[in-house]
Amino acid sequence: MNFDKIDREARKILRRNDRGGYTVPTAGLYPYQWNWDSCFAAWGFSTFDVKRAWFEIHTLFTGQWDNGMLPHIIFHKRADGYFPGPDVWDVPRVPHTSGISQPPVAATMIRSIYEADKRYGRVHMELIYGRLVSWHRWFIKNRMERGMIAITHPWESGRDNARDWDKAMANIDPTGVGEYHRRDTDHVDPEMRPKKEDYDRYLKIVYHNRDCGWNEERIAKTGLFRVADVGITFIFLRACRDLLHIALELDHETAEIEGWIKDLEAGVENHWNPKGFYDSVDLKTGEFTDSLSSASFFEWYSGMSGDRMLGHLNRILDEVKFGVPSNDPEDEHFNPKRYWRGPVWGMVNTLIGIGLDEQGHIKTAERLRKETQELIAEHGFYEYFSPLDGAPEGGDVFTWTAAIWLTWAGPHAKGRF
Repeated sequence: MNFDKIDREARKILRRNDRGGYTVPTAGLYPYQWNWDSCFAAWGFSTFDVKRAWFEIHTLFTGQWDNGMLPHIIFHKRADGYFPGPDVWDVPRVPHTSGISQPPVAATMIRSIYEADKRYGRVHMELIYGRLVSWHRWFIKNRMERGMIAITHPWESGRDNARDWDKAMANIDPTGVGEYHRRDTDHVDPEMRPKKEDYDRYLKIVYHNRDCGWNEERIAKTGLFRVADVGITFIFLRACRDLLHIALELDHETAEIEGWIKDLEAGVENHWNPKGFYDSVDLKTGEFTDSLSSASFFEWYSGMSGDRMLGHLNRILDEVKFGVPSNDPEDEHFNPKRYWRGPVWGMVNTLIGIGLDEQGHIKTAERLRKETQELIAEHGFYEYFSPLDGAPEGGDVFTWTAAIWLTWAGPHAKGRF
């Protein structure tokens, strides 16, 4: 296997998807700047072009709202035909953005980028630190409930059609959304994407929250969907730990961030389903979603130690050829092709693997890294893969798959935390 060639291809993909200050996930399918995709892109760039990495971060934060929220899409340039585009979101600001957020990996990735070259990064870190704090405050003010982090749309989770949302989505009446044309199924096999009934409900939530003027208080009271996402809670806890590290590095006050961490650590227990795994919680009904998804294994990445989830992880890794599937293979709704219903995502493996390694589960972490390495080396830089045979799925020449090859999965990776 010519790993040097694969390294070069990964760097080429990041350059290819560069749109002059921001990186698209892949051409055609995703023509704008997506929040957490962009953070992974910056992390990847930091392995060979730290200046470009910081440019990515600063461009991302041009989309930040006055209230601190960092949107999940920033519409820098118009891409005709993409749906739902800026006209649908109707957010009165420039650059145009969506009205929801996404998994807050920024502080963690930015810390790593900074540590790749502290001398160059110091001034950039000083400039971005206040923006990071503002985004975290927005989560604490608007989305923390019982120490868990709520999402108001499945898209905010980054795991659009995950099993976690099935019960909550079933309670939404999708009538009245009207006709629309999805661009995603023009580029990718519809069997690999969310179903139309899912999309109808996604749009119903968007239209309702837009009618609320994207006002968080109104959405909290009248919103159609509000779920404490186990993935976001774990990711945000990790991000707060890294934000604390940055604050100490810059000699800033830390008491506020330390308080957030304490509340989140206590809140993690509210995600523990008595059935024996970390789970999301429907805040409108108070019920667990009864979904053992790949996000349930972000426990270690969040900085929580223990072996509560090791049994499930080892069982699942033994049931498939490539881990970690986005849904438990024993779940009746497991689908190895359809988006977040079963496929393996390289960047999810990265977060799980990093956490395992940091918490001392070295052999399991290395097993997962090797499996991810094999997936990419054998099948290419795809968006996601079948856990059963590694078949490539979703978009090709994908930015964050290239990024995690350079930072974690590849044999020459040099951006690990």
